Amino acid sequence: MKHSLPKLNLILIAVSFLIIVIGFILMTGAPSGEEFNEDIFSVRRITVGPMIALFGFVSMLVAIFYRPKQK
Repeated sequence: MKHSLPKLNLILIAVSFLIIVIGFILMTGAPSGEEFNEDIFSVRRITVGPMIALFGFVSMLVAIFYRPKQK
C-alpha cells in the first residue's frame, strides 16, 4: 500500500498529535461546582496547556509540509 506521505512525515504527525493531546490534558482539571475553585485560574490550565497545544498544532503543520531531502 502506497501512502501519499513518507514514513518520516507519518511519525512526525503522530508525535505532533501526542503533543496536542498532552496540551489538552494539561488544560483539564476538577470542575468548579457550587463552590469557587481557584484552580481554574492556575498557570498550568491557562498558560502552559494552551501553549503546548499550540506548539503541537504548529508542529503538525510542519510535519505535513516537510519534504525529506532526496538522495
